[in-house]
Amino acid sequence: MNTDDILVVTTNEVAHTTIARVLAPVYGTAVRSRSGLGNALGSLRATFGGGQAGYTRLLRETRAEAIRELQAHAASYGANAVIGMRFDSGEFDAGRAQSMAEITAYGTAVILE
Repeated sequence: MNTDDILVVTTNEVAHTTIARVLAPVYGTAVRSRSGLGNALGSLRATFGGGQAGYTRLLRETRAEAIRELQAHAASYGANAVIGMRFDSGEFDAGRAQSMAEITAYGTAVILE
C-alpha cells in the first residue's frame, strides 16, 4: 500500500466504516530549521510587528512531513488508516541563533472496512 493511501483523521470514527482491528499507537516526527538569515529577518519583523510568512511556511512543511512519517509508521503495521490524529509541537534553540521547529503527529493505526 502506498503511504499516501492511508487515511488520517482527527476523529475516532470514520463514517460508513467499521474498525476491524486496532493495531498500535503510531507517530511521525519532523524537525526543521530556518537559516540564520531567515531567523534574523523574522526577528526584525517581530520587532516591528506583522506576519511571519517564513515561519508559517516552515510550520506547514514540518506538519506535512510529520504526517508522511505518521503514515509510514502506520503502513509498517499494515494499517489503512490512522484515527484520533493530533499534533504536538515545540521549538528549541540549536545554538548560533538557529532555532528548530519540532512537530510530532500521533494517533492510532487501524484497519477500516
